[in-house]
Amino acid sequence: MEKKDIASYTLQELEDEMKAIGEKPFRAKQIYEWIHVKLVESFDEMTNVSKALREKLDREYEIATVSLVERQISGIDGTNKFLFELSDGNMIESVLMKYKHGNSICISSQVGCRMGCRFCASTIGGLVRNLTASEMLREVYEVQKISGERISNIVVMGTGEPLDNYENFVRFIRMVSDGHGLHISQRNITASTCGIVPNIRRLADEKFQITLALSLHGSNQEKRKSLMPVANKYELSEVLEACDEYFEKTGRRITFEYSLVHGVNDTEEDIRELTALLKHRNCHLNLIPVNPVRENNFKRPDKKTAGIFQNKLEKNGINVTIRREMGSDIDGACGQLRIKHRDNNKENENENIFND
Repeated sequence: MEKKDIASYTLQELEDEMKAIGEKPFRAKQIYEWIHVKLVESFDEMTNVSKALREKLDREYEIATVSLVERQISGIDGTNKFLFELSDGNMIESVLMKYKHGNSICISSQVGCRMGCRFCASTIGGLVRNLTASEMLREVYEVQKISGERISNIVVMGTGEPLDNYENFVRFIRMVSDGHGLHISQRNITASTCGIVPNIRRLADEKFQITLALSLHGSNQEKRKSLMPVANKYELSEVLEACDEYFEKTGRRITFEYSLVHGVNDTEEDIRELTALLKHRNCHLNLIPVNPVRENNFKRPDKKTAGIFQNKLEKNGINVTIRREMGSDIDGACGQLRIKHRDNNKENENENIFND
């Protein structure tokens, strides 16, 4: 019998579950605190829970865990990149970034990604599966345990498209911001989407206080289509309307992410079109010089070119910054460490076959 994913239960669901198995409801709060505050990984560690109940829990339930495979630490700014193995052998990445205002973690929401953005290493190999809410939570918990430091900000911008894993993502948001768990403020959570219009509208109706970051990357529909296959399904005008609705319903300003690719979307025409799109919106534009990825031939503009692009947009009244580069001396781009590990394993397998 497949065990139930107890670490994905909300406190209310856990209380209902305890009643269903003949236990007192107060047991739910004890168990919830062990998993989501004390961050234990086994029922045996729950010392104020009876042995009989611990044994029952161990038979019927499981606590999702992630195992550290590799950790890279930047010698430049202290950024940590983690490669974690899930219980089924799949790999995911998380990144810890240290700022003066606190520690931020970038987590993955899927194993792989099916969005196919041409500049992104995460999409290489496509989507393997969605992460559960408990697996996303465990990324945060494990990094906090390994680093010994409190996480205060979360960005769901790692491998995967969170709105393509909507139910698990929403459950994760509710649980990580719950006062009975880590209680991370929703205002300190940012989620990135490439523009799945129906789910942007659904998210607006959740009335969360998280920041929505739209992966724009092109100043017009055709340019977006050339970089992002999802644009073949959703027109840019539709995406922007959904973003406007999110702002209207939540009061949270939209961030537009824009990967700068040399000679592709960093021209004078792009400046004019971006100005027309964004000037009358309450938003922020985040320029991201593209990370070089071995599997494509995109090049990042040099600092001078990127600076000129930013300055011209500012003069046109756009609130714009260039994202600070973190961990440039390690496998910085989303998906790079996972792909590197996969390829190394393939090379080792091929060597073993040859030697045999």
